[in-house]
Amino acid sequence: MESLVMYLCRQNTLKMRVISRLGEYGLRALMYMAAQKNESTYFNIRLMSQELDISFHFLTKILQGLTQRGLLQSYRGPHGGIGFLVPPEQITLATVVKALEGEDFFHNCLLGLPGCGERQPCPMHVFWAELRERLRTEFETTTLADLGTQTLEQHLRLKA
Repeated sequence: MESLVMYLCRQNTLKMRVISRLGEYGLRALMYMAAQKNESTYFNIRLMSQELDISFHFLTKILQGLTQRGLLQSYRGPHGGIGFLVPPEQITLATVVKALEGEDFFHNCLLGLPGCGERQPCPMHVFWAELRERLRTEFETTTLADLGTQTLEQHLRLKA
């Protein structure tokens, strides 16, 4: 017998958001950058916001946060923009998600209940704990370069 969660997902009636909009947009922007195989070290934020259909001001705020965390660097001027401070081959998805969503991302309750754990589990605890561990493992072994290459080779989309 199919579980209720699987049934609702299949019917497209359960729309659960595991990462925030900030996390989604930040990941899309970084994958966009990693997928570009051009000569430029810096990316124009306004052009990136148009290409990804993300608000320029919100994208700027996200990229500033990633710059403050030491993943990106910004450069002012006519040919300025944003670029990787750390090579995309050295940035894992786990690093990005923790930078965008917080260090405790892989420990949080799916329902957002404080104190959820083995001693006081929520109804989704066991289900989410198993998935969360698998996600953490995949995110720790996948780099932005991996996703950039995959995006290029398979012609994957980043625009909503």
